[in-house]
Order: sequence, then C-alpha cells, then structure tokens
Amino acid sequence: MKFTKMHGIGNDYVYVNCFEETVADAPAAARFVSDRHFGIGSDGLILICPADDADCEMVMYNADGSRGAMCGNGIRCVAKYAYDHGIVNRETITVKTGSGIKTLHLTISGGKVQSVRVNMGSPVLEPAKIPVLSEKDRIINEPLEAGSYRYRFTAVSMGNPHAVIFTEGIDGMDLEKMGPYFENHPLFPDRINTEFVEKAGHNELKMRVWERGSGETLACGTGACAVAVAAVLNGLASAEEPVTVHLRGGDLSIFWDQKDNNVYMTGPAATVFEGEIDLDEILQGLNPS
Repeated sequence: MKFTKMHGIGNDYVYVNCFEETVADAPAAARFVSDRHFGIGSDGLILICPADDADCEMVMYNADGSRGAMCGNGIRCVAKYAYDHGIVNRETITVKTGSGIKTLHLTISGGKVQSVRVNMGSPVLEPAKIPVLSEKDRIINEPLEAGSYRYRFTAVSMGNPHAVIFTEGIDGMDLEKMGPYFENHPLFPDRINTEFVEKAGHNELKMRVWERGSGETLACGTGACAVAVAAVLNGLASAEEPVTVHLRGGDLSIFWDQKDNNVYMTGPAATVFEGEIDLDEILQGLNPS
C-alpha cells in the first residue's frame, strides 16, 4: 500500500489514494498506521476516494479505528493531495465528507498548494442534532460536571460534535487525565470533542483539544470553527471579522459569515513524506489465524 503522511498545523494523518489503492480493512489499518511506536504515526487514516457527486471523497478513521465524519485539517490536506497529484487541476474543488460536500479554494505557489480556504458549512446548535441530551433549544454557557471537573460549555457541531469550554490556564491542564471524562460523558451519546479555550486578545483565542477516538491532538479544524462560533455566541469575539485561533500546531483563521451562516476556515497543508508498506502482511501478523 502506497501512502502519504501529511499534516495541517500538526494534525497529522496517513493518506491513501484509493483511485489507485484498495484498503480491505480500514479500521484495522487506521489503528496500525496511527501507532507512533509500531506504525507510521498519525492521528488517523484518511482515504481519498472517487465520488460521483464531487471531485473526490474523504473517508476518515480516527486513531482507534472508529469512523469520523469530518476533519477540517484533514480536508485541507485532501485538497492539497488531489491538486498536487493531478486528481484535480482547478483552484476551486469539492470534497465529499461524512457531513456533506465541502467547497475548497486553493492558494497555489510554485505549482503546489500552500493553503486552503474551506467552506465548513453552517454550525449546528440544536442539541438533538449535535447530539447532546438536552431539552434546551441551544446549549450556551451551560454547567457541565465530568468526574471531579466542573465547567460551563457551549455545544456546537461542525460535522463533528464539540463541547467548547472557556476558561483560563489551559497550558497547565492535564488533558490526558481530564479528556476521557468529557469524551465519554453520558450527556453525549456519540462521544464528544472537547476544546479548552482562553481569550488571547481581540478576536484571538488559544485552545487545546481532546478529540474523541484520538486523544489530545496538536490541532482540530472543526474544533477551531466550533470555538469561533461559541466565542461569538458568548460575546467573546466579534462576528464582523475573522477570529484567529492559536492551536498547539499553529494558527487558523475562522470567519463565521452571518449573511450566509457559513463558517470559513483558512489554513496551511503540508506533505511530510511518502512511502509504501505491505499492509496485508502486517495485519495478518497482528491477527494470525
């Protein structure tokens, strides 16, 4: 199996071109390639597949082999791969995801994609659609108790469910200890991605993220979008201009356009290296009959 390791501000995935390759057991493959000691090392596996109604389809798996619907950093890398490898030759492309078809605008330099602007669609605020177990119309700054931790959260889906918590001192938080309490809280029937956020300046936010199925990652594109929306809803950012979100892997620019109710994310995408492995032999060795 030929693969490409790519990342969007440190949120790294192994990408496979399924226009040319076949992955028989994608969940098992995701678990193997994601292992940073015995595999390639990544936050998950993304398959770039043909699509009848878009230029290509992004099929993503988290590091634990669970299926993901959407990844903001991942889709920018899909766009870069598709352009750089000749699957598409336009600066505006469409990518099918588990949360719908997304339109992406590419910035090209030297014949390669350097950054991508993604229309991430409209934020979902209805609890039943996120999903969150609640009778409220929206969940904005509501109390949440997870284990011994007590915070207030705002719930937003950007194709993936997010619980956004505005607080202070996020650099000192032990997310390895805290994260699972939020991810597996009974309030969230499909588990949850949790963002811990503090204000860093005018329309600037700093965040750390615990992603369901992957743990803490250096960046989360849908999470950054959810954070920007939640900041506007809580009066912590202006909707009149983009919000800069500082993540551990780098910065993203997020703009929630109130006219069309769509969220636009702009950020870089990078190729790390390419390689080839005998995946069938590896998986057979991990699961001998």
